Amino acid sequence: MTQSRAVALTRELIRCPSVTPADAGALDVVEKALKGSGFETHRIVFSEPGAADVDNLFAKIGMGAPHLSFAGHTDVVPPGDASRWRFDPFSAEVSDGRIYGRGASDMKGAVAAFVAAALRYVDRHGAPKGTLSLLITGDEEGVSINGTVKLLEWARKRGERFDHCIVGEPSNVSTLGDMIKIGRRGSLNGRIRVIGKQGHVAYPQRAENPAPIIARIVAALSGHELDKGTTHFERSNLEFSTIDIGNRAVNVIPGEARAEFNVRFNDVWTHDSLKERILKVIKQAAPGANVEVEFPPSNAVSFITKPSHFTELVVEAVRQVTGLTPELSTTGGTSDARFIVNYCPVLEFGLTNETIHAVDENARIADIDGLCAVYERVIERYFEQ
Repeated sequence: MTQSRAVALTRELIRCPSVTPADAGALDVVEKALKGSGFETHRIVFSEPGAADVDNLFAKIGMGAPHLSFAGHTDVVPPGDASRWRFDPFSAEVSDGRIYGRGASDMKGAVAAFVAAALRYVDRHGAPKGTLSLLITGDEEGVSINGTVKLLEWARKRGERFDHCIVGEPSNVSTLGDMIKIGRRGSLNGRIRVIGKQGHVAYPQRAENPAPIIARIVAALSGHELDKGTTHFERSNLEFSTIDIGNRAVNVIPGEARAEFNVRFNDVWTHDSLKERILKVIKQAAPGANVEVEFPPSNAVSFITKPSHFTELVVEAVRQVTGLTPELSTTGGTSDARFIVNYCPVLEFGLTNETIHAVDENARIADIDGLCAVYERVIERYFEQ
């Protein structure tokens, strides 16, 4: 069976076991394809104490404005127990019109699609009247320290000025063309520790039980309405992921209790204003209690790219290829678009997210080719205008 360039690249990338932050040759595959068509390429390894070194790729063709960039990552989450997979998770086997493998949807299929689209455009038209670039990292599924955030800064210092960007995250729910992400909620983790005094359950007056206090705090935060949502965002929500006392003795009042939570928040909040509200609710729920609250560092901010001419261009390209008018959404988790929005308007459009991070992750071959066609249509129209 004859395979398109996008499909062949997808399979080649999946065969690189690039579990974050390892590259395992994935960026070599992309760089080789781009250099063969005249793209200027740069490989940059970023380092920071306490974090793994990460290999990144910046490639471009053309110069000056307008500057359209495609961004993505070649790192993947671990496959888990490989024996539970239908095929080896890094074999890129094809069955029933689908490619199976870790990263097929998230997001090696999209990387392959935008590389193939860029190559096809250059094959047909040569360098654009402007700049076409690709920002590809190996740190999106990890701590996101030595990847896109530093690659963007590096590019800015070189004088690169981005006008618009598309991130190839798997944005669609069930069908290619049903959703474009125009923003994302932020994320904030929190840890609560209530300090009591251990003692015998028969002598509660000699102890201070932290269990009722942590229960009040959990109930107060879980029931607190942070906001009612905004024009483009659903309401912010706080969810507890664990409540732990760690006491195995039924006749002992514990000395402390802990809980952890995550907040996915909209553009009503910043990290600082959200922390302030959470601390206020805790104080009201447990006045006078010995409570410690910790907020681990987070770079997951809320952002929105307001609909514009560029949004309309991408929507029309999706409509022409798929026949669908995509919903403009801000749902889902975090992505590297949160860094890119500080440099230019950014949208996310990729494959479907039905099987991402799951056993037997896969992507429809027709969707990979369709996505490549959407990207090519976007590039054509962008540089025509």
